Amino acid sequence: MPIVSLPDWNQFLSTRPHAHLLQTGEWGELKSAFGWRPVRIVNHEAGVQILFRKLPFGFTIGYIPKANLAQSLWTEIDSACKHNHAIFIKLEPDLWDDQTPDTSQQKLETSPHNIQPPRTFIVDLKGEEDEILARMKQKTRYNIRLAEKKGVTVCSWNDLHAFHEMMLITGGRDQFGVHSEEYYRRAYELLHPKGKCEILLAGYQDKPLAALFVACHGNRAYYLYGASTEEERNRMPAYLLQWEAMKWAKARRCEEYDLWGVPDEEESTLEANFESRSDGLWGVYRFKRGFGGELRRAAQAMDRVYHPLLYRAYLKFIGNRE
Repeated sequence: MPIVSLPDWNQFLSTRPHAHLLQTGEWGELKSAFGWRPVRIVNHEAGVQILFRKLPFGFTIGYIPKANLAQSLWTEIDSACKHNHAIFIKLEPDLWDDQTPDTSQQKLETSPHNIQPPRTFIVDLKGEEDEILARMKQKTRYNIRLAEKKGVTVCSWNDLHAFHEMMLITGGRDQFGVHSEEYYRRAYELLHPKGKCEILLAGYQDKPLAALFVACHGNRAYYLYGASTEEERNRMPAYLLQWEAMKWAKARRCEEYDLWGVPDEEESTLEANFESRSDGLWGVYRFKRGFGGELRRAAQAMDRVYHPLLYRAYLKFIGNRE
């Protein structure tokens, strides 16, 4: 089986500049510190990073985040799954829903669960800054300029403890899960030395107001995590913060900025309901829609099942938790 080392995987990716962030060696190393084991496979024409997570009784589940797989890889993937006693492996293709590949020969079935948020806004970063701003909604442009006029400033930030504290405040307020401080710290330590991430802080008179964690790989940038306090919200710090993150990404030759997650509903439903709903990801839809991005939905996750009875038990367990 052509399993390769981390340096060899990074060398392989150097010839694949448009690979997704979640297929990078740094992301695999991040997940390896929190319960997953990365396995990287390269053959003569393609490669893939698989994450395995332990289950009771020696079994595992496999996960391939955001990859486009050559048919020639499946023999090696099956072998790795057998070696790791995987009940099934989940593939989330790095494709949009109108690009779903033919999987009839791969024994993949549509999964009832996605891991990554399937629907997002993609902001086009090509062109001059004025052109990017012109594609935004007028109110968003106004709020960006208002934040500047009201004295909000944005700078790089490396206080991971304070960032985590702000994340906890935001998660409690908006009812979403927050990683441990060590998770954010490890992500920063892996990505920042290579110029692949930044934590940006919006503040007013030395008072932290909002922060975000932006990452990039190849020609794509990703808004991964965001946090804010309840203070000085009338100064619109989050708007200027996102704009500065986009400029950071553009300076690194990124051509698109993924706002990473809105409700998984059709655009007509989103537009009809965003003013009346604030639960879950609805709370951020109104904010994100203003930045001029294109609403896209990722191809649905697919599962390849090796132990059907255990797979059905797993799905039942997951369903009972929702």
